[in-house]
Amino acid sequence: MNLRRDVFQAIADPTRRAILLLLTSQSMTAGAIAANFDTARPTVSKHLQILTECELIKQEQQGREIYYHFNPNKMKEIADFIEPFRKTWEDKFNKLEAVMKSYSAKK
Repeated sequence: MNLRRDVFQAIADPTRRAILLLLTSQSMTAGAIAANFDTARPTVSKHLQILTECELIKQEQQGREIYYHFNPNKMKEIADFIEPFRKTWEDKFNKLEAVMKSYSAKK
């Protein structure tokens, strides 16, 4: 059974977010990534599989090793989706700040 993975479900997991952060600075093998976590290597491999299926990371074979790379293009898609929400909340907080300043000025 081949399930289509949702990118937001993928980044909901704290371990997968930590893996993404690791890969933003450099490409790494599964073993190097697993060394950063206190979990079994197969568990990390499953996280890597999910991130790869969602195209948040890419694999590159170099000899016998597979290196994992962060995919900034896919992350930009996520950022583009979230941007309208960020703007909405920023506007709401700016309005709240203005109300609070006017309230403080009246005292």
